[in-house]
Amino acid sequence: MCWILGLAQSPVSKPNIVFILADDLGYGDLGCYGQEKIKTPNIDRLAKEGMQFMQFYAGTTVCAPSRSSLLTGQHTGHTFIRGNKEIEPEGQYPLADSVQTFAQLLQQGGYRTGAFGKWGLGMVGTSGAPDKKGFDRFYGYNCQRQSHRYYPTHLWDNDRKVVLEGNGLVHKTTYAPKLIQQRALAFMEENRKTPFFLFMPTVLPHAELQGPDDEYYRWYRGRFEERPHNGQDYGVGASTGGYASVDDPRATFAAMVSRLDAYVGEVLDKLDELGLAENTMVIFSSDNGPHKEGGADPDFFNSGSGFRGYKRDLYEGGIRVPFIVRWPGQVTSGSRTDFQGAFWDIMPTLVAIAGLKQPNYTDGLSFLPALRGRNGEQSQHPYLYWEFHEGGGKQAVRSGKWKAVRLAVQSGQPITELYDLESDPKESVDVAAKYPAIVSRLEAYMDRSHQESAVFPFQR
Repeated sequence: MCWILGLAQSPVSKPNIVFILADDLGYGDLGCYGQEKIKTPNIDRLAKEGMQFMQFYAGTTVCAPSRSSLLTGQHTGHTFIRGNKEIEPEGQYPLADSVQTFAQLLQQGGYRTGAFGKWGLGMVGTSGAPDKKGFDRFYGYNCQRQSHRYYPTHLWDNDRKVVLEGNGLVHKTTYAPKLIQQRALAFMEENRKTPFFLFMPTVLPHAELQGPDDEYYRWYRGRFEERPHNGQDYGVGASTGGYASVDDPRATFAAMVSRLDAYVGEVLDKLDELGLAENTMVIFSSDNGPHKEGGADPDFFNSGSGFRGYKRDLYEGGIRVPFIVRWPGQVTSGSRTDFQGAFWDIMPTLVAIAGLKQPNYTDGLSFLPALRGRNGEQSQHPYLYWEFHEGGGKQAVRSGKWKAVRLAVQSGQPITELYDLESDPKESVDVAAKYPAIVSRLEAYMDRSHQESAVFPFQR
């Protein structure tokens, strides 16, 4: 294969790793995955220079448990955080002391580590705070409820509260994503002489639909027929977790995706400027499928690429996500793979790339052979498993071409649907009655995969 070029037999120094994680970005929101209304030239460039995964999945269908799955290398039947459990006045239920993330493994292996964006896995001072889970530096929103606002009252710089003067939920003065982006670029500059892991869990393009009147917004203003959204505006009495009104939600959403794309371009340009691009793996993905909050209109943009469902569904539209990897000299430019993987595969893969010992508690497997085009050496999952604790309890399994979705789990009378994704990728025809033996096998996988949690009980 042309990717080798004599490099595979040579020792490669530990690569830098940049992981950009979008928030609620749909599989179809990018040009390289079929988007026609929104411009994403930089992410499309990333795909042209790397590998696109066509059948890759998030940890689950909402933020905190999906990110827990990502960082711990465990699916949602095992990972510690299983839902969005809020803590007052700020933060979410924390990862336990006993939970180890792959950032901790990279840190122990000599990497400088930084996270810039949204955390949501433990407030400052708790066992789940970023500095307790492998990050030398954190800057951004610790609390995902706070991240509903793009002009928040404050951010966090490690354990220091950074008050954003002029915001206060009354006025929109300081646009938080820009500050976070600046700190992320500075992290690369400051650590250019040592291997680093840069995690960028951006809040874009999650609702609320808000942003500056910049070139990205002006690309789309007046381009689409609009229906204004009435929300909870900035001003006296505004709450942290609300979503503001917006006159042109479609143009605003498109601008948010293009602004995210521009931030990706800035990362790629910074790597070029520092001479680091050749020894840096860049990963881009999203934490779950597209949302319908705050005036967002995923059907108009075909954000789910025709797949059934949205955020909070375990159908393909809720959990299948874009996943792109660029790694010069190791990954063939413009390549694609149908490897069926998920967030829990990222830990073993990055640990392998860093030359570290594999943990024995992960549900994942390394997809490094697939990245290098060695498909014959790539292990495959017998099945992938998800669970979701809202909406009466949901479970799903993908095994080869088969996908089972079990609904109303907590009712005591669950219903299992079965889909053949090879012939019916949109999950439009339930064939459970036709293939009872397959349903039984996939239900057995569900039962085997779930371990009950005292903190996030599922079997009620």
